[in-house]
Amino acid sequence: MTKANIRKIVTVVEEVLTEMGQKVSPPTRRAAAIAVIANPFAGRYVADLDDLMEIGEELGALLGEKCVAALGIAPGEAQSYGKAALVGENGELEHAAAILHPKLGKPLRAAVEKGAALVPSNKKRGPMGHPLDVPLGHKDAAYVRSHFDGMEVSINDAPRADEILVAVAVADSGRPLQRVGGLTHQEAEGKDGLR
Repeated sequence: MTKANIRKIVTVVEEVLTEMGQKVSPPTRRAAAIAVIANPFAGRYVADLDDLMEIGEELGALLGEKCVAALGIAPGEAQSYGKAALVGENGELEHAAAILHPKLGKPLRAAVEKGAALVPSNKKRGPMGHPLDVPLGHKDAAYVRSHFDGMEVSINDAPRADEILVAVAVADSGRPLQRVGGLTHQEAEGKDGLR
């Protein structure tokens, strides 16, 4: 198996205690774990992206477990998840897609227990310090509107031109002060990934 050449890992926890002067109880908590990795295909076109797919599988487990640990919760207590990648200027968007889509999801689902819903994703290209929005959605039921959310991350010295910043985010709740209706977390069955 190809191993990711990781330069650094950054883990961030955000805890929202108040919103619009209202107390958020319990606080909304999101964690992101971000790996800065060398892009093995930077600066050249390569048709076979299997190496990046294998790296995605490795990072799905590593980053998902780091998020759960940072939140201090049991894996089954995770309610939302998401993934994103920011490719440095010598890479291409397809490099991000190869990491995020074919194999990253399965180990991420294992890290948060179950995960019947698709993992929301985002990919982009940008310079060092560029912000990356990691979308969040309910892990078992895509129709739970209260969990349509996101977490912005950035690292001041990444990605360099020949790197990729790969991020996974996990939350233990929905948005603060959610009140747009729809299926609730408590009502979600998680059988078909939608409801």
